[in-house]
Amino acid sequence: MKKLPPEAPILNSLSPFPVDSSGINLDRHSPSLRPAGTARGYQDWRSMLFLHWPVPTSQLRPLVPAELSLDLHHEIAYLSIVLFGMEQVRPRWWPRQLALQFLEVNVRTYVHHKGTPGIYFLSLDANSRLAVWGARTAWSLPYHHATMEMTQGREETRFQVRRSGSGAVHRVSYRVGTMLGTSQPGTLEDFLLERYWLFVEHRGRLCKAQVHHRPYLAQKATVGEFKDQLIAAAGLPQPRGDPPLTHYVQGVDTEVFSLRPA
Repeated sequence: MKKLPPEAPILNSLSPFPVDSSGINLDRHSPSLRPAGTARGYQDWRSMLFLHWPVPTSQLRPLVPAELSLDLHHEIAYLSIVLFGMEQVRPRWWPRQLALQFLEVNVRTYVHHKGTPGIYFLSLDANSRLAVWGARTAWSLPYHHATMEMTQGREETRFQVRRSGSGAVHRVSYRVGTMLGTSQPGTLEDFLLERYWLFVEHRGRLCKAQVHHRPYLAQKATVGEFKDQLIAAAGLPQPRGDPPLTHYVQGVDTEVFSLRPA
């Protein structure tokens, strides 16, 4: 991978107004700060493609635990698919040379709980059976095993997914464009990209975990071929047409902190 540039301009805003969530004042700054203590594990995220759609809250609400509120941007709910490579995935005590490496795609939406914004996963797919088993067992995350392939050409990248069992597919080709930079607080990009808490139902109660990484340096991305069945498999009507908003991030190194009751 090429080295990320040390500095970049502020991300162009598609929405210059302050973020809202139905009138609730949320702390969107503190989650980006590294928490005290030692991380539980490490993950390096590479070649990240973000695809975003607005979705009706009436369709999304039944799929999210009742304890969580939908996080809205100007009263609009969003759904995202994120495709990327996972490298150096390991617990803190695990040797780096034995770390896992695999491809992943997740379908997620945006929520908040007691003033803390985060994400809720409708599904996750990985082409590592060990990773799927570990995430399901330790954190109850809705992982599925899938066959995946990411082919990076000189100008175009192709990402293909076929879920084992159901056969649900996702196929996308895209081109990476100009550097946009870090997102400006209060913009739609900041709302969609800068998320540091995840929420999950684990062993009968709502839990949360924090990840920490430097702010994303986003780039434009243009989608070519596109086909998706993962959104429908998650229980939502399939959005029409290509994603209306896309981003690309070359990569970040992350620290993952322990899962705990929300």
